[in-house]
Amino acid sequence: MANLALDGLEVLLRQHYPRTTKRGQQAKVHLCRYADDFIISGCSYELLEEEVKPLVEAFLRQRGLELSPEKTRITHLEDGFDFLGQHVRKYAGKLLIKPARKNVKTFLGKVRQVVKVNKQATAATVIAQLNPMIRGWANYHRHVVSKKTFYRVDTAIFKVLWSWAKRRHPKKPRRWVADKYFATRNGRAWTFVGTSVDQKGKPHELTLIRAGDTPIKRHVKIKGAANPYDPGWEIYFEERLGVKMAHQLKGRRQLLHLWQQQNGLCPVCHQKITRLTGWHNHHVVWRTHGGSDTADNRVLLHPNCHRQVHSQSLDVAPPRSPQSV
Repeated sequence: MANLALDGLEVLLRQHYPRTTKRGQQAKVHLCRYADDFIISGCSYELLEEEVKPLVEAFLRQRGLELSPEKTRITHLEDGFDFLGQHVRKYAGKLLIKPARKNVKTFLGKVRQVVKVNKQATAATVIAQLNPMIRGWANYHRHVVSKKTFYRVDTAIFKVLWSWAKRRHPKKPRRWVADKYFATRNGRAWTFVGTSVDQKGKPHELTLIRAGDTPIKRHVKIKGAANPYDPGWEIYFEERLGVKMAHQLKGRRQLLHLWQQQNGLCPVCHQKITRLTGWHNHHVVWRTHGGSDTADNRVLLHPNCHRQVHSQSLDVAPPRSPQSV
C-alpha cells in the first residue's frame, strides 16, 4: 500500500529539479525509497526546508497522508542519519554505512528475551533459536562496514549466555560451568555448544554461530540503464546471476550440478571448464524471450564462448552427462 501511495514522488521531484538543467544539477535532489521509508538529498538545508519539504507535504496531502514529525528531520550528512536499520554518515569526507545503534540494541534485546524465556531449556534448544536470528541479522548487514559491530555483538551475546549458564548452576565453580557449556571448536575457544537427539535417537552437537564469522561482501548496484527486457543487457544480467550464485551455498550447489550435467565441458568449444578458465551462466531461452532461471534453462559457458553466443545469436543446447541419459 505504501508503494502505491508514494508512487510518483520521484517523478514529481524530477519535474521540479530536472537533471538536464543547471538548476537541477546544482540542487542535487535525489529520492531513495523503500516502502514507506524514504530519504531525499539536497544541496542545502534551506532548499530542503523551504522548497522540497512543502512539495512532499502537498504530494502526501493529496493522498490523505502526512509526514511523521518524530521521523522527519533535516540533517547534514556529516552528522549522519539512520535509514533501514543502518547509519549513514560522512567521516572526514568519507561516506561510511554501519549498523545503526538502535538496530543493534533492538537485536540484542531480542537475543536477551530468547535467553530469558529459556531459563530451564537445554543449551541445544537455545542455540537452535539463536542461530537463525544471528545469521539473518548478520547477513542483512554484511554489505556495509559492520565487522567491528559484529565482534561487539558476539561479545554481548557471550556475556548473556555466560550469565545464563552460571544462573543454572549457582553452586558450581566457574571452571565446571565453562567445561559443561563451552568448548574449543575449529581452533576457537569458548564456543557455546549443546547436544540434541535426532529422530533416530542419535546425539547431534549444535554450536552457536558468531556474527563475526560472516564475511563482508560489498553489494554491486545494478547499472541505472540496465533493462531486463532489452536483449542487449542479457549478458550483463547473466554475469550478475553467476556472481550471486558463487557467493551463496545454494548457488554453489547449483553450479556444481550444472557442471556435472555438462561433464565439465563447455557445450560451445567442448573444452574443460575450470577455475582457471572461468565460466558464465547462459540462459538457453533468453530471459528477454521469456526464459526462466531454473537449472533446466541454464548452461555454463567459457566467458569468451558466452560473448560469441550473444554476438552471433547462436543456439546452445543443454548437454547431458552419460549418467542422465
